[in-house]
Amino acid sequence: MPLSTLPLVPYPAEIKATPGTFRINPQTTLTPESSTFAAQYLRASLSPATGFKFNLSSKNDNAIALLVKPNPKANPESYSFVATPTNLTITAPSEAGLFYGVQTLRQLLPVSIHSTTPLTQNWQIPCLTITDEPRFKWRGIMLDVARHFTTKAEVLKFIDTLALFKINTFHFHLTDDQGWRVEIKKYPRLTQVGSVRPKTVIGRNTAEYDNIPHGGFYTQDDLREIVAYAAERHITVVPEIDMPGHMVAAIAAYPELGDGKPAEVMMRWGVSDRVLNTKPETVQFCRDVLTEVMDIFPSEFIHIGGDECPKTQWEKDPAEQQRMKERGLKDEHELQSWFIQQMEDHLHQNGRRLIGWDEILEGGLPKRSAVMSWRGTGGGVTAANLGQDVVMTPTSHMYLDYYQSRSPEEPLAIGGYLPLQQVYSFNPIVPEIKTENHPRVLGVQGNIWTEYMKTFAHREYMAFPRALAVAEVGWTPQTLRNYDNFLVRLAPNLEVLTKRSVNFRTLEVSDTPAGSWNPTMLQAEWSTIRFDLSTQIKQSGNYRITFAYTSGAHRLDIKRAEIWINNKLAKFDEHEGTTGGSNSKNTYAFDGLVVKPGDKVELRATVRPDGGTDSNGHIYIDRT
Repeated sequence: MPLSTLPLVPYPAEIKATPGTFRINPQTTLTPESSTFAAQYLRASLSPATGFKFNLSSKNDNAIALLVKPNPKANPESYSFVATPTNLTITAPSEAGLFYGVQTLRQLLPVSIHSTTPLTQNWQIPCLTITDEPRFKWRGIMLDVARHFTTKAEVLKFIDTLALFKINTFHFHLTDDQGWRVEIKKYPRLTQVGSVRPKTVIGRNTAEYDNIPHGGFYTQDDLREIVAYAAERHITVVPEIDMPGHMVAAIAAYPELGDGKPAEVMMRWGVSDRVLNTKPETVQFCRDVLTEVMDIFPSEFIHIGGDECPKTQWEKDPAEQQRMKERGLKDEHELQSWFIQQMEDHLHQNGRRLIGWDEILEGGLPKRSAVMSWRGTGGGVTAANLGQDVVMTPTSHMYLDYYQSRSPEEPLAIGGYLPLQQVYSFNPIVPEIKTENHPRVLGVQGNIWTEYMKTFAHREYMAFPRALAVAEVGWTPQTLRNYDNFLVRLAPNLEVLTKRSVNFRTLEVSDTPAGSWNPTMLQAEWSTIRFDLSTQIKQSGNYRITFAYTSGAHRLDIKRAEIWINNKLAKFDEHEGTTGGSNSKNTYAFDGLVVKPGDKVELRATVRPDGGTDSNGHIYIDRT
């Protein structure tokens, strides 16, 4: 088997084949020098399926050594893996590296190693020498539990799955307009009131509701258990308390935090104009909440959101305008920045760092803060070139709540289109970041927003296998990444997910864009954009062409699409379609095309971006 097709996800930095195989059998032992924790984890991982005990022994043959050798100059997550016919040695500067080495061993063994009952079979791996370390220190997945609650047991299962693929950060989105999910002992109404919404809108903000209360929250003991469980798997849990917007659930519990009027936990999706005020008492409330959060979560970073905060309430409130004047702030953007700075100061005084969505750049970036760049990569570029840390998570490549395929059978999603290949294609080091600032890019993260995911099985379906692509983007050197090889290596890992009862979307033939549009091709009004399809449409048949938005502030409207062959109109489909946050009638049909070898085939589409030209997307061709 070629090295590039070994079932390793993410693919290692260096790997070399050597002669022979290493067999694990009932006599295989662990060396006495082995790390106690790593040995316990290896037994827990391998003993159920093999039935072997892996006792400690000083003999050298048929032995596994799991060795921590501190090296302050080495990447703490690195490891070396040397398998010979007589023994296997995994060496790392830290327990984290050993853990990743054990994950590599598990992937090299037959998929049946994930069985929960003993099996009789040959447990062997090829002899290899691997020297491995991650490209980035932040390899994350975010799960939104505010819109739809995920139970503690489900969260633990999710963390277990992420750990298989060397994900090391679990971003826990705990609060939003539609629910408050973390116990704060000083403010009990946050969970007594804020954790339950009386009903939920059906579909994409229709006029219908399910009339079923939706609630759930984690006690502080629950959260400490989750943190400890993740830490054993070398995953850091980063909590998010979104503020000063996305706070309707808190305002429902304590109306004095907002405009003072009664409020209900939000039952629809989207952004509310009701936000926190910036009274001293409200600022202290936020400090108090963060103090309790820090007591639960030992992570270096605490996420405070900072996104999508409408300024309408502040603009209309005379008291807020007076506070702005007293603080010497010229506008509401500076007021938001002032608020974020108060939180940053509080976190810094407690030895932590603030991270927020890229809106925290508005009005000035607080010192020592890190930015999570979601509205494209521009916010990350700005922050990195200012010398501040960045996690790249753009909607165009990392929003795992977007549709995975163009099939009408896909479950309802928020919109967009993000196939596996698009996720895999992302490089967090974008050209606009100066070379000297590349180290400011901490890494990459995939996000799972759960407005339309009522069940945990649906959340898994949206996460996997795309989270495995995120893992490889975060770990594997850019020069070693190859999508076709990834698909080969992915297949046995999907068998692993099946063994572990993880729901996922099955693979299809890879979708490759036939063309792309960008803002330079568009005009504010209706205009024609053209795509040369001569290399994609080479024979007669019935074709479907789909327009799929990927990123940007504006959707794309389409009213007519034409196929021209050798500069003559051959077929057209005229109807109104839209692709953006949601898609509608964005596929155009061309039946009975007659194409001969060497013909020039061109698509001409009449399109208009809605409200501006910031729109990017792909076109896809299906032959029916």
